[in-house]
Amino acid sequence: MDQHVATHTADARWQPEPGWKRVLKTVRKDWQLYSLLVLPIVYLLVFKYGPMIGNVIAFRRFVPGGSLYGEEWVGLHYFKMFLEDPTFWHVFKNTLILSGLTLIITFPAPIVFALLLNELKPMGKFKRFVQTASYLPHFFSIVIVAGMILEITAINGSLNNLVEFLTGERISFIQKPEWFRTIYITSEIWQGLGWGAILYLAALTGINDELYEAAKVDGANRWKQTIHITIPGITPTIMTLLILNIGNIMVVGFEKILLIYNPLNYETSDVIATYVYRVGLESGNYSYATAIGLFEGVVGLILVFSANYLSRKLTDNSLW
Repeated sequence: MDQHVATHTADARWQPEPGWKRVLKTVRKDWQLYSLLVLPIVYLLVFKYGPMIGNVIAFRRFVPGGSLYGEEWVGLHYFKMFLEDPTFWHVFKNTLILSGLTLIITFPAPIVFALLLNELKPMGKFKRFVQTASYLPHFFSIVIVAGMILEITAINGSLNNLVEFLTGERISFIQKPEWFRTIYITSEIWQGLGWGAILYLAALTGINDELYEAAKVDGANRWKQTIHITIPGITPTIMTLLILNIGNIMVVGFEKILLIYNPLNYETSDVIATYVYRVGLESGNYSYATAIGLFEGVVGLILVFSANYLSRKLTDNSLW
């Protein structure tokens, strides 16, 4: 009886250690590893979170040379301006079309490529060559990629040499609005195919080989194994990347578009990012450009939450 009372008293006196103390102990124990986080955290604070303060000029009239946070409170004035601006809605439509086509066409491409590479089981010379050749374009500078696009599609470029051989005439691809989306999406596939497949290849290595052995015993061919084992095995990775890509649907490749577009193809090439660049940096209307950028960010945030909610409901996979 006395022993039971003593045990009960000891349990009553015991209290769980506060969470912050456990965190401190963990940091002290592995401080060398945690010290590696210092530079990334500083980078995020200085270049990602710090500039968010500047969004206040979307609600204030900013005058170059004046206060960094604007001179006069104007409320939603600049938001009303771009909502009533027909040019904004034109670039908004272009952004949705270009980013939507990019998502629909370029997102599945690395998945298919990873599945094809996964079928090449022996790590032979051919597989190594294909992987190296597909990864390499990702490391090219955007300036180099844009230069290659302009050279290939030029009136005297290699593409037009082939077109002339087949049809007897040449086409000014980069000057024609109807060709811009095709050129942009093709370059995105070429540049991101191999690099985008890396995560899927890593996910494929985590699938238990015994599942394939059991499927073979049941008479499943490679196609059925892919449908019922491989794809479900990488579905969490697919859904995570899909959510992130949907969140960036309003952010089309600004640098590449800026380098290859021109006034002749504005009809299909001019997007929100390039419009903000011209309005903000070239015209000096910083408050107006900030309002558009803030609107773009809010739309992206809504898309991320919506995609995450639908993914959690439909597939039980989500970011949070």
